[in-house]
Amino acid sequence: MYMKVKRLIDFILSLIGFIMLLPIYIILTIAIKLESKGPVLFKQKRIGINKTHFNMLKFRTMRIDTPKDTPTHLLENPEQYITKMGKFLRKTSLDELPQIWNIITGQMSIIGPRPALWNQYDLINERNKYGANNVPPGLTGWAQINGRDELAIEIKAKLDGEYVQKVSFRMDVKCFFGTIVSVVKSDGVIEGGTGRTGIDEVASNKESISR
Repeated sequence: MYMKVKRLIDFILSLIGFIMLLPIYIILTIAIKLESKGPVLFKQKRIGINKTHFNMLKFRTMRIDTPKDTPTHLLENPEQYITKMGKFLRKTSLDELPQIWNIITGQMSIIGPRPALWNQYDLINERNKYGANNVPPGLTGWAQINGRDELAIEIKAKLDGEYVQKVSFRMDVKCFFGTIVSVVKSDGVIEGGTGRTGIDEVASNKESISR
């Protein structure tokens, strides 16, 4: 029942947000175009609900010669590809604003597991264990306020699973305001990071299982 209400909330809030943020969209569009060649928006194939594919939108933060469909942490010296404006957008998470359109169209939710790249098979498979691929992906979520880029894949998937188990209006409100705090503090943002938080814990758990 809540998922139907959640969709209505997503649509109303994202539509209001889109209208209110139009001036910021215009300013960021001009700034991106002035610094580098290429489109303002970046489309990337991601995993949606029930592992369907959709094009997630972002403000472009990298040069147009950046290898496609490659997570930042897998690039060799990722800093060389990120524009100056892109660094600012990523640090403030303003690059995510175009995803409001993905929410309006029903491809995403405001709160949910962050959509994996179509070729991030390890993350997709881990999420399968917790049913985290069976809900709409989100602009932000439980994992994002508990480590973000620092998280190991196993821990990230587990947190996504916790969200699915506890999904409710209260949980969504907690994630929403937790995200505001994380963005202000830039918690868990690591350019080119591989996700270290929780790796020792995961390794320990695997060792215990093998014993």
